[in-house]
Amino acid sequence: MAEASPATAPVEGTRTSVRELLLAAGRRSDIALALGVITILVVLILPLPTWLLDLGLAISITFSVLVLMTALFIETPLDFNTFPTVLLLATMLRLALNVASTRLILANGHEGTDAAGRVIEAFGGFVMGGNFVIGIIVFAILVIINFIVITKGSGRIAEVSARFTLDAMPGKQMAIDADLSTGLIDEDEARTRRRTLEDESTFFGAMDGAAKFVRGDAIAGLLITFINIIGGMIIGVAQKGISFSQAADTYTRLTVGDGLVTQIPALIVSTAAGLMVTKAGIRGATDKALFGQLGGQPRALALCSILLGALALLPGIPMVPFLFLTGITGGMAWHITKREAQKKEADRQQIEDTIETASTAEEPISAALRIDYLRLELGYGLLSLISAPREGQRLTDQIKALRRQLAADIGFVMPSVRIQDNMQLPANTYVIRVKEIESGRGDLRPNMLLVMDPRGEDITLAGEKTKEPTFGLPALWIDESNREEALFRGYTVVEVATVITTHLTEVIKDNMAELLSYAETQKLLDELDKEHQKLIGEMVPNQISLGGVQRVLQNLLAERVSIRDLPTILEGISEACGQSRNVAMITEHVRSRLARQISNMSTNEQGYIPLVTLSPEWEQTFAESVVGTGEDRQLSLPPSRLQEFIAALRNTFERQAMMGETPVLLTSPAIRPFVRSIVERFRPMTVVMSQNEVHPKARIKTVGQI
Repeated sequence: MAEASPATAPVEGTRTSVRELLLAAGRRSDIALALGVITILVVLILPLPTWLLDLGLAISITFSVLVLMTALFIETPLDFNTFPTVLLLATMLRLALNVASTRLILANGHEGTDAAGRVIEAFGGFVMGGNFVIGIIVFAILVIINFIVITKGSGRIAEVSARFTLDAMPGKQMAIDADLSTGLIDEDEARTRRRTLEDESTFFGAMDGAAKFVRGDAIAGLLITFINIIGGMIIGVAQKGISFSQAADTYTRLTVGDGLVTQIPALIVSTAAGLMVTKAGIRGATDKALFGQLGGQPRALALCSILLGALALLPGIPMVPFLFLTGITGGMAWHITKREAQKKEADRQQIEDTIETASTAEEPISAALRIDYLRLELGYGLLSLISAPREGQRLTDQIKALRRQLAADIGFVMPSVRIQDNMQLPANTYVIRVKEIESGRGDLRPNMLLVMDPRGEDITLAGEKTKEPTFGLPALWIDESNREEALFRGYTVVEVATVITTHLTEVIKDNMAELLSYAETQKLLDELDKEHQKLIGEMVPNQISLGGVQRVLQNLLAERVSIRDLPTILEGISEACGQSRNVAMITEHVRSRLARQISNMSTNEQGYIPLVTLSPEWEQTFAESVVGTGEDRQLSLPPSRLQEFIAALRNTFERQAMMGETPVLLTSPAIRPFVRSIVERFRPMTVVMSQNEVHPKARIKTVGQI
């Protein structure tokens, strides 16, 4: 035992040093990669011993197989976006080893078939089988398969994919901006999608160039093989003095073995490149996507089984293999058909159980008295929108995003939406109800896309003409396959679920004042930060009741003014209560406190507020027509003058709309509520501001006068 310790100590020390070396290389992968690239370049210049060449060839084959397996198992091509760089390194490694083996073949080929190492000797002897003509033919076939079939096809697919991806980028970016503006996605999601889009275009552009590496590698391998055979025979016969037949056999065996040991990894990497570029439109691992689509059609498998059975009965055809394949394909078709039938039966049974459970459970009479604040009724043809396969396309997901968006933009917490089917509706029709009363309706086409032209021009795609249900704009229903073309032409492309969500958004915004209940107002006040609770305690109910606060918030929401800045609103209410208890007067004072917010909301893209003012005559007319005091103040304008005002307002705003402006009507503070009460009846989207609501730092531009 005493003698064993010194013998084992060096071994353990060596293992420890190797382990430390591997750990250090893993920690400094950048240095390891740099050393690897330098080693490849050095191999191009310096000669290699045969044992080191064997190791390098084994590494090349292992690396190629690893690349192929990675390409098979990735979910999307972008999961392996370093493939062009990997392809370059693999090509350089093979060419360096090819140069090193060429040097050994030409220098030592006369010594025998092991002159360039055991790996090359084994490949040459196994494939040639003692006949160098067979080896040359097999090598030529591999080169043809790699160069003409796989490499040429992969290069063409990469080129077309790169061009189509770059052409579709503007449309895809517009679609992302449209989803962001409608609130379907947030800034982080939009940033992620844009980054993915950029990575996709960069990847396919790089793959288009990387395909040239594979093509050049095949040509170089062919030329090196030709040089090795001719040069080796000249050296062997002229310089080394061996016979022509011996030189032909030795150098051809070495050259073909060298060509095979480099062309097989090249063929593997070319196959991986082909898998990468052909996987552009497929999600999931290659095996799941491939077998799921090929084996997902039982009728195709059944017809294939019948055809194979017929071929097995033909005279001269070997019966056993065809009957074997007939049994396999027929069995698969029967199994898939049986599985689909069981799935349909299970779904039907589940629906029946649900209906039976719902019918047996007796609802209390109070349930019949409840009113749904928001209800979305769907025809049976639209029920698939609730269970869409992809997240983000489901109608329920989009409604959740809408709740967050309304809370962030307007400070209004949308009531829950009850979604139910209505068998009395047409199959593709939906109805939006606010407090049980119909407020919107539309007719959709499931599995199709709604296309609109933001420029207002005719849409030149094949499809079904329609009207967009929210705003009544001209639109077109198109097939899913025309999405890319529509985006490329600059059209706005909307999913079916997004059409419903957009319509629901506008209905909610039109009815926010009615949907803000007493309980919801109390909840908004209770959820304010602790430092604001003292103000609420002093104000409610001493200065104003909770119902009064609710009415002020409803007045703001009726004109789509955000109530998210609730502390400022409460401060404005508290200040106004010291002068008046009139809710309309309190609302006007609060609006003046929100001048910065209202001015910002009315500022256009050019950075100014376009204003249409009332003439002094109309200002005086309205001021003289206000009768009563306090809560009884009302507008008493003769019908003839009222019609004259409406006509003048409509003409002015239509003229500004033709010039591309969406102006704001500016009035004096005293008459603003009364002017708004008239305008909202025929132009509800027109913003009416008083002079107190124009922030001092806001830029304004008077574009007209009434």
